[in-house]
Amino acid sequence: MKKWIKLEGRNKRHKIIRKKIVGTSDKPRLSVYRSLSNTYVQLVDDMAGNTLAALSTNSPQLKDKIKKDAGNLKGAALLGIAVAELCKEKGITKIVFDRSGYTYHGKVKTLADALRKGGLKF
Repeated sequence: MKKWIKLEGRNKRHKIIRKKIVGTSDKPRLSVYRSLSNTYVQLVDDMAGNTLAALSTNSPQLKDKIKKDAGNLKGAALLGIAVAELCKEKGITKIVFDRSGYTYHGKVKTLADALRKGGLKF
């Protein structure tokens, strides 16, 4: 029962955040989803309604580098660096960070710091 209460709270926070955050083709929204075993990231253009890029700690290009660290801070840092490189390839330098109702702590904060080190501004 406690799990469902936490999930409902996160969903409410996510709805509040999404009312304020909008991604465009110039400045896409970077949406974060974290599970116990993996972290997922999407670059979304809300105006056109499509996903520009998606990457996770479970994707083939990162799975070999991460191995057992997919669900922890090391995995989030490696994912952030890989997403920053992917954004550079696509010509994206600015993003809007959508933490999806998660607290800015742990994996989410490590991911954001790695994105900043990779050269993204938000």
